[in-house]
This record gives sequence, C-alpha cells and structure tokens, in this order.
Amino acid sequence: MMLIVGLGNPGAKYKDTYHNIGFKLVDALAERLGVKFSKNICDAKVAECKKADVILAKPQTFMNLSGEAVKKLLRTYDIDAQSQLIVCYDDVDLPIGKLRLREEGSAGTHKGMRSIVDELGTQGFCRLRVGARTPLLADGEIALIDFVLSKIDYQYKEQLQAALNNGVLALEDLIKGIPFARVQEKLNRYCN
Repeated sequence: MMLIVGLGNPGAKYKDTYHNIGFKLVDALAERLGVKFSKNICDAKVAECKKADVILAKPQTFMNLSGEAVKKLLRTYDIDAQSQLIVCYDDVDLPIGKLRLREEGSAGTHKGMRSIVDELGTQGFCRLRVGARTPLLADGEIALIDFVLSKIDYQYKEQLQAALNNGVLALEDLIKGIPFARVQEKLNRYCN
C-alpha cells in the first residue's frame, strides 16, 4: 500500500493559493483514479483507492502542523515512510511549473515539510515538489508568507496545470510499481 499526501491549508480562503498546490495535485490524482475524499481520518481528508492499493490524503491541520496528520496516517494504515510515503507540495525554490521527484532530502524553507521531517524523525521519504516561484517572488517584490498565501496568478494557471498533469502521470507510474529511477528520469527529461 502507498500513501500519497498533498500539502495545503484547509478552507475556502486558501483554495487557490500557491501553498495549496499539493492539495491540487492529489485532487487531480483522485479524479484520475475515480475516487473521492469521503473520509476524515487522523486530521486529514482521505480517499482510498483499493484497486490501486493507494491512499490519498490532505492534512487539515494547516500547513505548519502537517507532520502531525502524516504521522497519525502512517500509524493508522501501518505504512512505512521510507518505502510507501510520497509527499506532494509547492516549492518556492523551483520556478513555477517545474517538477522535482526525490527519494529523500531536507525540508528546505517549507514549513509543512519541516513539520513532517520533525514528526517522523527522518528525511528519508519520497517527495514530489511543484515549483511555485514567480518573478514577483524572485525579485523580492513580495514577502514569502504573503506570496504563498496569495491566489495563483492567472498568467501561470496554464503552466501550473501542465505541471500538475505531469505530476499525476509520475504518481500513477509509481503506483503501478515502475522503478523510482525510471519515473524520475522520465519526469526530468520530459517535464523540465
């Protein structure tokens, strides 16, 4: 079984913000798999896809406490973080629309990832990072917190949607059991 977690903030206020890109990615994957987020378990909205042996989750703890929900989900479903967890999230260190798939790594500046690393006591789990940095942020015209909580600019929606589509395809490949290195190579070759 695999657990795929998308990071974001709950509530309509944050729905189309840069910080909710992780939610958008798992929503798109749920739609592709034909499942709905119908359960509330472990401080998260959960969609179970039995035919693909995968659980999708959107923590409802707010971004900075994401690790609490992820830790509970791993325990409840008896999932190994290192081999069965994938966390999807926005990354302002990557240009908008770029994707990076890694088997491990630091949390960087992302407070949701920092919470997960702290709660799990390891950096050794898979993550799919979706670039969110725009020139507005890169040029220092807006503070980081204001940027990630702002609505996604219309001019980047198409570019971001293409990234989400490619992210869904990569996640589907991982669910199917295609080796990580092959999925990573394919993603890097065709999506960046």
